[in-house]
Amino acid sequence: MTMIKFQYNKTSLQQLEKQLNMRMRILPTIKNKESALRMEVKHSRDEINRLDLLLEQQINNYDDISALWNEFDTSLLNVKDVELNVRKIAGVRIPVLEKVEFEIHPYSIFNNPKWYWDGIILLQELAETGIRKEFAQRKLDLLEYARKKTTQKVNLFEKVQIPGYEDAVRKIKRFMEDEENLSKSSQKIMKTLQGRKEKIREESL
Repeated sequence: MTMIKFQYNKTSLQQLEKQLNMRMRILPTIKNKESALRMEVKHSRDEINRLDLLLEQQINNYDDISALWNEFDTSLLNVKDVELNVRKIAGVRIPVLEKVEFEIHPYSIFNNPKWYWDGIILLQELAETGIRKEFAQRKLDLLEYARKKTTQKVNLFEKVQIPGYEDAVRKIKRFMEDEENLSKSSQKIMKTLQGRKEKIREESL
């Protein structure tokens, strides 16, 4: 339980109640954010698994013609540009890969084997899947970090701060009630004593 600094008076009580109410009001929003981030983390993991399977399949296709790759000029294909965007997911800015642009250098279709074009297409697919997987991993890392931070905040509110403020409010209220009861008891005793004095004075007259 957190150490909350407070004084045993009405001003301190009002400040603590304000802080407590604020946290109670914010907590559902943070919980919703945590839930949304958990869902997005799951979707990102599924996306990475899907890209892993696709990459494996493409590599198997690559292996089918591996004997021919010695004849292939890999410098024919370059990644020209990667088009990015930024999207907010549960309040977290995430880079989104929109498009991968390739540059194919000119080559002679007469002086090279017929399968060259298929080789270029296969390399494009491999490169794009690899790049998309890298972005999916980056997205997962950012979402996982945000989820951990949000979970920590939920735990801080639920297990530390809210119980701490509730305990402090309870202590101040109990103190003020005791003080009020003591004051009433004192007044009652004073009244009784005053009454006795009045009675003694009347008897002595």
